[in-house]
Amino acid sequence: MQLGTRWTSGDEPPRAVPEALHPSIRDVDEAIPGDDLGQPRPRWTLTWLEGRPIAELDTGVIVTLDAEGEAVVRHDDETGFGGH
Repeated sequence: MQLGTRWTSGDEPPRAVPEALHPSIRDVDEAIPGDDLGQPRPRWTLTWLEGRPIAELDTGVIVTLDAEGEAVVRHDDETGFGGH
């Protein structure tokens, strides 16, 4: 069994986060606009499903690995953001 973990966007991902996810997570973090009002940055949650890591940002952005082990960035349409 693998346990998940949480960390704040913009911080270095914890060791539990597979290295293959790091570049995509960094890209997402860099795309988040700065907040001049001092609001806290969103947080990432790492979970595992069928042995695959899933990093989900509070905003609904998901970074996971495809069957070939390549990082994939998508958006959870259930959050109401980015839906058609």
